[in-house]
Amino acid sequence: MVNLYVFNEVSRAAIFGIGTYIRELTDALKDCDINVCMVHIRSEKPDSKPDVHDGIRHIYIPPPTNRSTSLDWRSSELYYRNVVYFLRLQIKDTERLIFHFNYYKTRILAEELKKAFLCKNIAVVHYSEWGSVIFDNQQRLQTVFQDETPDDFNMNLKIAVEEEKLSYSKMDRIICLSNYMFDILCRDYKFDAAKISVIPNSLTDRTKTNNLKKLLRKKWKIADREKIILFAGRIDTIKGIEYLLKAFREVLYRFPRSRLIIAGDGAFNKYTKESQDICTKITYTGLLDKAQLYEWYSLADVGVTPSLFEQFGYVAVEMMMHELPIVATATSGLNEVVDETCGLKVPLVQTKDNVEIDTGLLAEKIVYLLEHPDYAKRLGVNARKRYEQLYSIEVFRKNMMDFYQSLYE
Repeated sequence: MVNLYVFNEVSRAAIFGIGTYIRELTDALKDCDINVCMVHIRSEKPDSKPDVHDGIRHIYIPPPTNRSTSLDWRSSELYYRNVVYFLRLQIKDTERLIFHFNYYKTRILAEELKKAFLCKNIAVVHYSEWGSVIFDNQQRLQTVFQDETPDDFNMNLKIAVEEEKLSYSKMDRIICLSNYMFDILCRDYKFDAAKISVIPNSLTDRTKTNNLKKLLRKKWKIADREKIILFAGRIDTIKGIEYLLKAFREVLYRFPRSRLIIAGDGAFNKYTKESQDICTKITYTGLLDKAQLYEWYSLADVGVTPSLFEQFGYVAVEMMMHELPIVATATSGLNEVVDETCGLKVPLVQTKDNVEIDTGLLAEKIVYLLEHPDYAKRLGVNARKRYEQLYSIEVFRKNMMDFYQSLYE
């Protein structure tokens, strides 16, 4: 039997994509023929004793006594050695042992585990530092790799890329969430394709929300004839909020009875200032729990994911799960999640130093779906089928089990 130890740690990323991934992974594996243990490093849990819930064992390891957010190399090495020492006391069955990493800045930990155990180390590429800075600008990325005399900006990106490469090079296998990232790892990071597997994320089907729109409209105080355009996610530059607000201003000329719902947390002040003239037509909900968010998916007429960069695109999958037609940017991993059968896509406008969205085209796609409800409905039905075929928890469970078993074949 495989003994799997999945690492998690306290970070902003754990609240968003990586946290969702870990929850879906453990849900998928908890009833399988595999021993799963979650290892929470830098845990703030007051009681650090191991426990078991939902069939998954949890180990909590507190942060170092030096609480600096940027530990130097020697401090990190000492901390990770202590983590490994603690795990040696906790791990009794070392047969078919796999350590599953979700953050690339744990290279030292991976090296120390290799010294202590006969094991396999794997890592999932959830994010890249350059993606949050230059977005899906392949021309700019090539400059980072090829520039022999980089300026300070490119040098910092190059250092981050080299750190990623070094960390992933210590792994036995790497999981990518998209073919987009697979190509970059092979072409630019120079990794052997045989070392990399492409396994998209999944979401458990939770579409049990009451789909009676009249009742939901009454609950959320939405007028009967008002068209709902939904954005869900953190309010951040990388999510394309600036362009969505500009596009929505154009949508209002064609559909004055429309409302933009922005469901998520983040830098509200920046965007409310930019949209003061249409503020009565925009609702910022703040961070919602899943039940509330799923009600909005049921209410919405169109879902919009105008990201400048996405490794994958959980929100798009949630929209597909709820039969919501989508307008998405054709960027990075998101371009693979949303295809032409379930959404309308807007290409990014790339220049040497920037990536932008044509707001006129974005508005045009939204308006088209509002003007053609039968076509929008058909896209939504196709979206649900695509979710079931590619992104359901059953598909993910099989893919991950096959992957883990292959490590010891």
